[in-house]
Amino acid sequence: MIITKIEIYRLSIPMEPFVIATGTMDYAQNTFVRIHTDSGIYGVGECSAFPMIVGETQNTCIAVAQDFAKIWKGKDALALEDRLAELHLYIAGNATIKSAFDMALYDIAAKHAGLPLYRFLGGEKREITTDITLGIASAEEMAAKALKLKEGGAFALKVKLGKNPVDDIARIKAIRKAVGFDLPIRIDANQGWSYEGAIEALQGLEAYKIQFCEQPMRTYNDHLLPELRTQTIVPIMADESVYTHRDAERLCKADACDYINIKFSKSSGIHEALKIQAVAAEYGVACMIGGMLESRLALAAKVHFAYAAPNVKFYDLDTCMVGHLEDPVEGGILYNGYTIAISDAVGIGADIKQEFLDKCEKWVI
Repeated sequence: MIITKIEIYRLSIPMEPFVIATGTMDYAQNTFVRIHTDSGIYGVGECSAFPMIVGETQNTCIAVAQDFAKIWKGKDALALEDRLAELHLYIAGNATIKSAFDMALYDIAAKHAGLPLYRFLGGEKREITTDITLGIASAEEMAAKALKLKEGGAFALKVKLGKNPVDDIARIKAIRKAVGFDLPIRIDANQGWSYEGAIEALQGLEAYKIQFCEQPMRTYNDHLLPELRTQTIVPIMADESVYTHRDAERLCKADACDYINIKFSKSSGIHEALKIQAVAAEYGVACMIGGMLESRLALAAKVHFAYAAPNVKFYDLDTCMVGHLEDPVEGGILYNGYTIAISDAVGIGADIKQEFLDKCEKWVI
């Protein structure tokens, strides 16, 4: 099945400003690709650039995507491992844009097999409920929003922290006062604390029943994670510290984390994500599937992955719920409150509406 044409779109989705420890986003810096083949089947892929995390911007994704398209044009779309190896050989890193191309190839392969992607991957449907994320604000603002989310049926709160430890403790104290102790709270420091700050924050948060803390410190402090775990009862989830299955093995061998957060923007897509969850499973380390600011299209691909990844136990699939002001997707992930479903359409089962794409900057290779 020969690749004949690849379309690349600047998929900018307007959103309410969203604040984390490393910066503010006011639109989703996404890139959308369609990979066409001589069989008439095409695959779709989407990625969301988070420059302060992965070091890629929407512009770098689009530039590298054009190179990827030139490499792949005229080649077999079903030789998935060969195609992905070509991208890694061509350029190091750039996992975010690689994930869009990975996703599109899996979409093609599943469509060719006449199967929903999760069944192509050997998975089965299961119940998935996502958390919902609170960006950083004042303690009072976060508490008020947390209460509103609880009243709206939230299953679990993921609270962004990573500023001054004293202020972060005050934020969680205010939230717990507002919502009580029945609602699970997960926190994400996005590398915002020093080692000493992480100890201060986590010990101060122990009284507030924290399910886990994502990425408390910068990745260059990974060697301190095993010691940090001895200083607190709050479980630690590695996020930015794990891009590949080799990273997962390094941290698991060092007993450096309780959980691992998998994101396609870090793993280069589904192919490597499956390896990460498998390695983590060998060490008894459960995983979460998370994201950046993807639309319901990429989120559908993540649900397919989760159905095929039994070691994925936590779900942070709210990225289009945290302020997207427009929904450009046909098909895709479906929400019933915070419970998630996908259809049994072949492939990923999603596309971007043509009327939205007509407004987007486009490149064709």
